[in-house]
Amino acid sequence: MTHFTDFGLAEPLARALADKGYTEPTPIQVQAIPPALEGHDLCGIAQTGTGKTAAFALPILHRLAADPKHRFKAATRVLVLAPTRELVSQIAQSFTDYGKYLKLTVTTVFGGVPIPRQQRAVQGGVDVVVATPGRLLDLVERGSLDLKLVEILVLDEADQMLDLGFIHDLRRIVGLLPRKRQTLFFSATMPKAIEDLAAKYLTNPVKVAVKPAATTAERVEQAVIFVNQTEKPALLQLVLKDKSIDRALVFTRTKHGADRVVRQLGNAGIVAEAIHGNKSQPQRERALAAFKAGTCNVLVATDIAARGIDVTGVSHVINYELPNVPESYVHRIGRTARAGANGQAIAFCADDERPFLKDIEKLIRQKVTVLALPADFRAAVLAAQKVERAAPPAPRDEERRDFGARRSPGGGRPGRDPRAQVTPHRGQGGAGKGSGGRQELGRGRAGSSGAGYRGGR
Repeated sequence: MTHFTDFGLAEPLARALADKGYTEPTPIQVQAIPPALEGHDLCGIAQTGTGKTAAFALPILHRLAADPKHRFKAATRVLVLAPTRELVSQIAQSFTDYGKYLKLTVTTVFGGVPIPRQQRAVQGGVDVVVATPGRLLDLVERGSLDLKLVEILVLDEADQMLDLGFIHDLRRIVGLLPRKRQTLFFSATMPKAIEDLAAKYLTNPVKVAVKPAATTAERVEQAVIFVNQTEKPALLQLVLKDKSIDRALVFTRTKHGADRVVRQLGNAGIVAEAIHGNKSQPQRERALAAFKAGTCNVLVATDIAARGIDVTGVSHVINYELPNVPESYVHRIGRTARAGANGQAIAFCADDERPFLKDIEKLIRQKVTVLALPADFRAAVLAAQKVERAAPPAPRDEERRDFGARRSPGGGRPGRDPRAQVTPHRGQGGAGKGSGGRQELGRGRAGSSGAGYRGGR
């Protein structure tokens, strides 16, 4: 298959692809679309940025177009589960773009609006629901959404779902679905836990992969700089002054760490925005829009919030703090070198992070190039310390440890926010604006820093 026309997709889909200028499928699309069109269960291993959303969205839309059905009250034919708000919105927008010539409805479900709005959005029935697991269960428990008519289930970013502690929610959701269905399963890596999950939920699946699990982008130039933890702000400021940096995505382990980095950069005259679960949905959308538009060239993010970020032109990924889960490093650096471009990934490694670096090198099966500190680093440290002493004091909540809440707001059951966002997508419409709201809390992976965050750290 060398062209999308070779798949025999419905004419409205072919027209939508032509509108976007898409003619040649990516490797994951070449492997995944034919068996998905035939109705087979599928297990796909592919990094973000390889075109996997179209690999499952196009076959699903083709099937819905070929077999139109009446929408039943509070029901859906297709359920797509993803770990974060940003990824949910991105997937839903892809369904909307590809299906813009079809009379289909696409709805997103994640935290941010009062429950009556979400109930109204699904009460008449929808064709495709894209959701985070916890928010979906909120609707089901209130009787607002029935999953008994689901024909196709998609699990996207399955490895991240497990890292965020979604396994119990996934089990509950799958138990509510018809046994006879098509299941499409996608993950960037394939550790033993993911293999077990796929074996449990898939029936005689076709397995496809565009590259071995856990390998890093070939066009990413990787490097590490060893530096004291307290001197990282100065190093970051020096690195960001490099004129070759077009857009830089900076990763921290915690949301309060992200805010602290943005504050320190601002004190040094460098404009940056943060994106994490303590930000309201409108704040997250504005920060991402500014980053995409180039009005803000530095975006500081946590791993979870960054899972849905798909921005071309990210020239550098800076690991301000190394992740304590090595697979997260693979996802982080995959945010650069997209759409055929080259990219650079620079890691700052303090003494207590050296074990994390060792685990990362073991996973990617290569040594990361070590760079020396810049020649003017000592002067930069002194200058940064002077600026920091003269700056206004940090907000108090920035100083508390980032363990996250242990109970859901309002005294509900742990891991559940009483509010969830549902935004209807119709025709060519995009994702609606949320009103903010608290993040879902879940159980993180053993050894992770703080509580795991469902739907948006």
